[in-house]
Amino acid sequence: MKVGCFALVDPFSLLDHQLERVAGLGFKYADVTDNHPGGILGREFGFTATASLDDNPADVLGLFEKHGLTATSVCAHANLLDPSSPARYATNELMKAVQLAAGMGVKDVITTEGDPKSAWGHSLSWDEKVFIVAEKLHEPVRLAETYGVRILLEPHGVLTDSIEGIQAIMDRLGNPEVLGVNMDTGNAWLGGADPVEMSKAFKDKIHHVHWKDLPADWEALRGTMYGCGFGPIALGEGVIDIASVYDVLKDAPNLEYSTLEVGGDENMLKSYAYLKTLGAE
Repeated sequence: MKVGCFALVDPFSLLDHQLERVAGLGFKYADVTDNHPGGILGREFGFTATASLDDNPADVLGLFEKHGLTATSVCAHANLLDPSSPARYATNELMKAVQLAAGMGVKDVITTEGDPKSAWGHSLSWDEKVFIVAEKLHEPVRLAETYGVRILLEPHGVLTDSIEGIQAIMDRLGNPEVLGVNMDTGNAWLGGADPVEMSKAFKDKIHHVHWKDLPADWEALRGTMYGCGFGPIALGEGVIDIASVYDVLKDAPNLEYSTLEVGGDENMLKSYAYLKTLGAE
């Protein structure tokens, strides 16, 4: 399994700087971590590390190649439970992410339903949540089939932080071949799932991994917080059984790339070294 780094290492800097830093830390792989439709002030004035979903894919790919990096995924984490709105990152943005990935020659677009921000989203029943998420994913999945791209569901919400929820979304969409899983060790544990059991359940459908470990004082948040951006400690120092997850996935048939979502250079390098002791590249 190949290990890369998320492209949000330093605050208030452009994507080009982030990729330079990732390469400088010794990594060969990175993802398109943050993106937006249209234009954004922060990029024009040099303090936001984001790619536009409307960029020429060759330009985004060129940034990675400039620093000797391989782009392994396009992150498109969405809000799929709140009502549709032009202000919310959802179906339209996911479809653009599929097109961007295809144009870059990247196979995987990673998404999730997210935590609803509205009273309406929080009031949905389990079946309603499954339906609305599947409905918002229907056209992106069809487009992914057209372009030969995969959409991967990541544990990062009340549905996807459980084996049952991920499977329910897949079942409602008819279990298409292009719909898989991005295993996130920290998010799965934080949402109340067992990352080892989730890895076993979706082993054949896992195409990418986000590695995080979390400290013991986060135990009180389990089952109440759905996802976090990065782990504050190095892999192997927390309460998540990273070694057992790796052992399950080391021979997963469709898994090649993974990404460290770990805060701080020292923690990142220690985490990379830890995964290498387990057999990662």
